[in-house]
Amino acid sequence: MSGSPGLADTAEHYRFRLFVAGTALRSLRAVESVRWICEAHFAGRYELEIVDIYQQPELAERDGIVAAPILLKIAPLPERRIAGDLLDADRILRGLNIPPATEAQR
Repeated sequence: MSGSPGLADTAEHYRFRLFVAGTALRSLRAVESVRWICEAHFAGRYELEIVDIYQQPELAERDGIVAAPILLKIAPLPERRIAGDLLDADRILRGLNIPPATEAQR
């Protein structure tokens, strides 16, 4: 993933980890929704790691995940997490304590 030259100097870079449970419809919807939100709000300045708790249970255990879907904002600090319905962009941004993008940030 690469961004525009100089963009990293003026905007924060975000790291997310999305925990899903297999290929259930709820998991697939969560992946689609979170990818859309990341592209809409953080294009060129984010990393998204998707972890299937069935295939990588050690990662879920390490992060204290017992149910899915859960989205973690790893960076910038502080780390935040939001669980449950990950289809509402405004709810996700508020839950992760991410301010809405402004024209000055784009």
